[in-house]
Amino acid sequence: MSLKAVKPVVMPETSDGIGIVRFLRGKSYFVTGAKGFLGKVLIEKLLRASPEIGKIFILLKSKDEESANKRLYDEIISSDLFKLQKQMHGSSYEAFMKSKLIPVIGDIGEENLGIDVETADKISDEIDVIINSAGRTTLTTAFVTGKREGTVLETPLCIGKNITSELKIENEVKLASEAARKFHGSEIQETERTCERLKKLKELGYERAQSYGWEKAYTFTKAMGESIIYSKRGDMPVVIIRPSCIDSSYKEPFPGWLQGIRTTAPLILGNGKDQIPDLLGDYQSSCDVIPVDMVANAIIAVMAKHGCGNVPEVKVYNVTSTFHAHPLRMGEIMDFSYQHLCDSPLTETTTKVLERMKFHSSLEEFTSSVSKAIRKQERAMKNGEEEAESHTTLSMKGKRKLKYFVSLAKTYQPYMFFQARFDETNTRSLIHELSMEERQMFDFDGSCIDWEHYFINIDWELFRQRSS
Repeated sequence: MSLKAVKPVVMPETSDGIGIVRFLRGKSYFVTGAKGFLGKVLIEKLLRASPEIGKIFILLKSKDEESANKRLYDEIISSDLFKLQKQMHGSSYEAFMKSKLIPVIGDIGEENLGIDVETADKISDEIDVIINSAGRTTLTTAFVTGKREGTVLETPLCIGKNITSELKIENEVKLASEAARKFHGSEIQETERTCERLKKLKELGYERAQSYGWEKAYTFTKAMGESIIYSKRGDMPVVIIRPSCIDSSYKEPFPGWLQGIRTTAPLILGNGKDQIPDLLGDYQSSCDVIPVDMVANAIIAVMAKHGCGNVPEVKVYNVTSTFHAHPLRMGEIMDFSYQHLCDSPLTETTTKVLERMKFHSSLEEFTSSVSKAIRKQERAMKNGEEEAESHTTLSMKGKRKLKYFVSLAKTYQPYMFFQARFDETNTRSLIHELSMEERQMFDFDGSCIDWEHYFINIDWELFRQRSS
């Protein structure tokens, strides 16, 4: 498949709508997570939609200015995501990018973002919009409420309202900090100590999340973060955008741009490459996926909508794809993948008769089925000449393979049984406020996606090219 970039276009001002292009012009932004998947796409669209914007200050973890500039160049400016920008600006591309993108040395995990006082004072008066898209995970925030059934509303999270008043955030922070210090002091070799500490901290995070009704520490901490913003915002206007599972670009700057392996790819690989036709999940579960370019467009539209006024409110937007008449189901994706893998096997050694995915309702049932599949493969590799013991015992390689699939199943489990739908009242209202020109330039309507085309011709085809 040829991945063609969208043609460079002049973004005209419109007499109606929100006035997105007009809002962008001359504004300066402070962005965290800019080198991440969503952050890069957002920056690309900002620069392409409005080359006349001010500066984009980018938080980067670096030891000094030289290393920060190098990271900016290596991870953003030289990225193939910006090839359309390179076409637009030609030989002046690097000069243009360096005039717009300003690295700020800091650390999202430190107090005051690790930014020194002098730098903070210097840039604070220039910044019009703050965009926090940083995170140490590839999962998503639409699942932040912890709900798995019913409707997930576009309402801010607040302790005592939609979060139990028993949750004391300061106690959770203290507990995590004490645990980190305790695990850090164990008598283990450096590499082993780091792995062991991370494992124990993950276990603690999982236990604390479960005790309050969340599936994972990530969504649990996101919920705490939202509640802190709600209570500490003062009179500052705040917008919270909750995307579902973010996947490769649908249209912009070209179809199929992706950073890393995301969403359904590991599941498809399990069947198409490793020939393990098993999933821990429900065929009818909701599969809410949203392309990354739609999320970036939604962020920009929301900024323009709320950035002109000074209303001290917290507004939430679910940028998702399931709240319409025919939401995407996990079983449909697996059916798409089965047909695609039959027509275009991932490897030459893939068997001619590929098995359809089998859905399992329990981890025990899933583990047993995967173990049998691996044993069957190992017997086939030995042409039936193995000893009797190998009929029931996996090789070390087989055990590692089983451990990987069980770990993968546990990671995806909360989303593979997800039955809730995301309310999009605020998001749909915003779409209706856009002019026709703005809808074309900043499309984020997930209900219009042709999912079979998206997964087969865009998402999986690109992944095939990268893994071949």
